[in-house]
Amino acid sequence: MVIIVVMLLQSRFYPRTTEDEDALTDKEIDALCQEWEPQPLVPDISEEDYRPEPPLVQSREGSCYEVLVNGQPALNLACADFLGMGNDADVQRRARETVERYGVGSCGPRGFYGTFDVHLELEKALAKYMGQEEAIIYSYDISTIASVIPAFASRQDILVMFPYDISTIASVIPAFASRQDILVLDEGVSYPIQQGAKLSRARVHWFKHNDMASLEALLQRIEEDERRERAPLCRKMIVVEGVYANSGDVAPLQQLYSLKEAYRYRLCVEESHAFGVMGERGRGACEAAGLAPGQVEVVVASMGTSLASVGGFCVGHHEVCDHQRLCGQGYCFSASLPPYLATAATEALAILEGSRGQQLAAQVRRTAAALRQQLDGTPGLTFPGAPSSSSSSSSKDSSSVDSPVLHLQLTPVLAAAAGNRKAADMLLQGVADRLLTKHGLLLAVPRYSALDHVLPPPSLKLYVHAGLSADKLPKVVAAIREAAKHVLGPLVKGN
Repeated sequence: MVIIVVMLLQSRFYPRTTEDEDALTDKEIDALCQEWEPQPLVPDISEEDYRPEPPLVQSREGSCYEVLVNGQPALNLACADFLGMGNDADVQRRARETVERYGVGSCGPRGFYGTFDVHLELEKALAKYMGQEEAIIYSYDISTIASVIPAFASRQDILVMFPYDISTIASVIPAFASRQDILVLDEGVSYPIQQGAKLSRARVHWFKHNDMASLEALLQRIEEDERRERAPLCRKMIVVEGVYANSGDVAPLQQLYSLKEAYRYRLCVEESHAFGVMGERGRGACEAAGLAPGQVEVVVASMGTSLASVGGFCVGHHEVCDHQRLCGQGYCFSASLPPYLATAATEALAILEGSRGQQLAAQVRRTAAALRQQLDGTPGLTFPGAPSSSSSSSSKDSSSVDSPVLHLQLTPVLAAAAGNRKAADMLLQGVADRLLTKHGLLLAVPRYSALDHVLPPPSLKLYVHAGLSADKLPKVVAAIREAAKHVLGPLVKGN
């Protein structure tokens, strides 16, 4: 009897077989196929959503800054080769010699068969130049920081992050942080740092851009939450950009250092847009702020700016670098830097250490300060940190004035008049187009990912470099003023 009851109960849960279901006829199948419409892989894009084609650089005309764009000669102000190393004869000679000796590619990751003697020479030279114990190089500059951080932090740890640069940083971060860690990010952080934090799977908190009061309040709140919840001990790190890629602002590193000491955090600084330009020896924003080597535990920078190469590097204590050789994804799983790019960076670094490199860096800093001052009052445009006519320049942070990255934004009144982001982008693109076609100046209108936590304001972005000499500066200022007046003038008058 028990067996019969069990069999009856089980039979209620038997799924119907295909034989029990009514089969569709061929006619019904054909009708269903004709009615079916596949969903598009991407939503329909209207004509308004299409971005203009980017300028096409066809060749260089003399120096690395004089280029042929869409058939027209132009001065390239969208180039981050701050010191002109990409066109240096000694750098090019070393690269050619290396190609003859090693070929053009490494064809393997560093941990297997992709380590060449020139890689080790570059790492040794970088560590010596930066005054650190050791250096590690990555073959992709955007991935270095995204690898470093997850290696040193996990879910219970805390990282405080500001924006920095590209794929090197996206590789450094996951090397120092993981599930149990906490990352605290500046609202203006660039997308590679956001991506590195996401890859680390750590918990993320945000604070106002460059606002040390907001940061300290956040650190206090985290500390109180940990005490109340009796959270286990964890690693804590503050990650900042020396010069913010999305604004050109300089991080207040002295205040950051004081906070990291007070709350017992580690400090990581992404120096891509400050390395080679800022500081007495060109070591970056940390040196410019008066911080000694070693006071910042992890320093990351791109080699695609002042070294005119490819990839990035991280410097710090032996343990910091050795850990990344096992946990930095960009280091472990990417083909190593082509040898000729390593020797090019080594040669550029040697120039940077010498008097010629220091003179070029000082020239860039002077030009950046002069350009910010002379662009003050441009019709319809402003930029973060620009000295205003109503305040003395001494009240401004001198390190921000030295920043080689400038973002010209619409004034608040004009941005409100534009109505939306797309219209503001189109206005700035109109200014950039006029600068190229009428004045022969190549500037960029940055495009940001829709996945950014906070989208930076629309802007014209330009880099101050050694090609912007004293005799060219007045022409550049006059051209920007003319283009802004031509495109934005009617709106300025109307408001």
